Amino acid sequence: MTEHLNNVGLVNLIIEKHEYVRHMIESLWEEQSDIKISQTEWYIMHKIYGYKPTISDVSKNVTITRQATHKNIKSLQAKGLVEISNSENSKRDKCISLTKLGVQCCDKHTELKSNFENKVALIIGEDRLLILKDILKANWVI
Repeated sequence: MTEHLNNVGLVNLIIEKHEYVRHMIESLWEEQSDIKISQTEWYIMHKIYGYKPTISDVSKNVTITRQATHKNIKSLQAKGLVEISNSENSKRDKCISLTKLGVQCCDKHTELKSNFENKVALIIGEDRLLILKDILKANWVI
């Protein structure tokens, strides 16, 4: 695989690593849990972790369509990972929050990602990992 990456541009290198990391984390999750959670569902769960936003707010703050957001929230609710309640500020809005199971899953998912990051640090070195993280955090608005 490394050979084929020698002549690949930055964007494709990022895409390749992103796909690899997503696959690895997904595999690690599937090894230890019977609960199937899609990447989009994880995305939503981590966005609402520790909060109780309205579904409308979630839809505005994710990079998927409003319809897809609602579909994924319904799926998460069916799995017992989120609960939907009435908003205190509006009769029309509904709030979403993680259930106890949802919090446990997010915590375990975060732990898997942290362990993966530690393994990457062993391979590329802690100093290079910190540099990589700083580069990825930088403002790349062009």
